[in-house]
Amino acid sequence: MKYLPTIGLEVHVQLKTRSKMFCACSAGYGAPPNTHVCPVCLGYPGSLPVMNQEAVRLTVITGLMIGSRIRALSKFDRKSYFYPDMPKNYQISQYDQPLCEGGDVEVDVGGTPKTVAIRRIHLEEDVAKNMHFQSSSGVDFNRAGVPLMEIVTEPCIASPEEAFAFLLALRRILLYGGVSDGNLEEGNLRCDVNCSVRPEGQEALGTKSEIKNLNTFKGALAALRHEAGRQIRVLESGGRIVQETRRWDTEAGVTHSMRSKEDAHDYRYFPEPDLMPVALPRALVEDWRRQIPELPRARRERFVREYGLPDYDAGVLVAEKAVADFFENAARLSANAKAVSNWMMTEMLRLLSEREMGINSVCITPEALAGLVKLADDKVVNSTTAQEIVATLFEKGGDPAALVQSGGLGQESDTAAIERLADQAIAGNPGSAADYRGGKSAALKFLIGQVMRLSKGKANPQMLAQILERKLKG
Repeated sequence: MKYLPTIGLEVHVQLKTRSKMFCACSAGYGAPPNTHVCPVCLGYPGSLPVMNQEAVRLTVITGLMIGSRIRALSKFDRKSYFYPDMPKNYQISQYDQPLCEGGDVEVDVGGTPKTVAIRRIHLEEDVAKNMHFQSSSGVDFNRAGVPLMEIVTEPCIASPEEAFAFLLALRRILLYGGVSDGNLEEGNLRCDVNCSVRPEGQEALGTKSEIKNLNTFKGALAALRHEAGRQIRVLESGGRIVQETRRWDTEAGVTHSMRSKEDAHDYRYFPEPDLMPVALPRALVEDWRRQIPELPRARRERFVREYGLPDYDAGVLVAEKAVADFFENAARLSANAKAVSNWMMTEMLRLLSEREMGINSVCITPEALAGLVKLADDKVVNSTTAQEIVATLFEKGGDPAALVQSGGLGQESDTAAIERLADQAIAGNPGSAADYRGGKSAALKFLIGQVMRLSKGKANPQMLAQILERKLKG
């Protein structure tokens, strides 16, 4: 029997605000434990929350970017549960009246487009962070109270790979909107995944299990692959799935049962008595709508249309907003946007990957890349020399024209000089010359390489190939 997985995601996004959700403590990451705290975020009796308007704005901006309906009136609720990382023993969250409802995110799964429906987006406060040591544990409350947006999908995701594509697409949107730093290492993005399986042809969904606090997208992919397979094996052996919360063991590559899964009534939601409802006038929402930037899909389509890029190239460039910004700044300074794209797609992204750097950390500027493209187009430098210059600019910065002049790196296009070098290569490699004359075309590439070595990479390759062919056939 074939089983079909059904997946729903709950993505928790730390918002890009200076202060916490209900107090003035810093929301910054990396401070010594328990230094960004106050009576409010520590849950002291008698302390009162004050709502962070910027967190509300960023949540609504997110909803507008994905086509959600924005509620004119929403409210906060108390979600009661007892854990060491929850100082008040309840979390201020939203339940039946969230800020945003509906919407969707377009994803690409193996070249096939798919739309993932969003159920709701609500705003809450983050919990503290449990710290486990060799012989003790502690709690760092710096994170407690940081604005946390939760994006809940419908149970409409049909595979772990589709869930992975959704997470990538959602992170891209959040970064473009300036809503979150999206840094997985700092816990800016975490997700809970709900997974069930059902026999093919059955409409009713199977019993779900939830896997909590996955903080990498690859971890979510691996956990879902394992969990779907585990549930299928249980059913095929005659067992039954129970509704429960499980944890993902990264090292073992398996999920383990933690506790039975709570339902909404277990949290005893009730309206937060210390906060007024959130009223959003239509004029304010429309003002926020005008702040939405160009989103990744629209930018990709524009790159194809405006700069003549292949759809694949445009997709790679817009995957990271900083990379797309760098390309566009360089392309606007160049008469050859496709060449700028080629350099970005090859040398720039390769160097970034090798050095594990972000493009905002490199020394090369968009102006320098545009200048190098012009030098290459004007035949001042050949491709080999241009690659060396890019590497230098990447590490040290500078002006490409100045580097060419000071280093004597200009392309050699003097016919007489190249002919002398060609004669030297032919004389020094008579066997290869004979092979070419005998019909072995690969021998010409060897001889071209010899001349490039003699010229220290500066010979004009087009002129060189023509001169060698003429001399060898003469």
